Amino acid sequence: MSKAAALFARWRVRLGYVLAVFVLWFARPTPRSVILGAMVGAVGLGIRAHAAGYLHKQSVLTVTGPYAHTRNPLYLGSSILALGAGIATRSWISSVILFMYFSLVYAVVMRREEQELLAQHGAAFKTYAAAVPLFFPRPTPAKFDGSVGSFSLAQYRRNHEYEAAVGFLLLLLVFLLKWHFWPA
Repeated sequence: MSKAAALFARWRVRLGYVLAVFVLWFARPTPRSVILGAMVGAVGLGIRAHAAGYLHKQSVLTVTGPYAHTRNPLYLGSSILALGAGIATRSWISSVILFMYFSLVYAVVMRREEQELLAQHGAAFKTYAAAVPLFFPRPTPAKFDGSVGSFSLAQYRRNHEYEAAVGFLLLLLVFLLKWHFWPA
């Protein structure tokens, strides 16, 4: 990974906080936009929750469940969450900021993680990557010899995926508070 990509990966969360201020500043939420955004975001949360119940970070190459459709179901879910947040803002400026940030972050992070998985799992990852798209899901699951795994609520908890739901709900609450105290 290049030095610029490594620096970006390290600072992406801090950059996200700064951009969140601008997203909130330009947001013009209404109860209706927040409800619509919440409905879209719920789809993203569902995808993330499903993926987190399969994912055993750093221990095995996960190729079952949603990972048989896309190599990055957590990021796919996060992108749908960002779309929901953009809808909730009812602001094209906020939506563009969210889209650009997530597009840039995920492009860098997915490629970095791909290199790490290749180094850790070698030929097995190459086979997996050849069959399963990086981001946009394939309609039918890829099948791999000897692949096993099923959703585990315990694994979902170990991956702390509930934090995404809590964070999204807090974001929606902030949008509602902004609408209430600073209407557009």
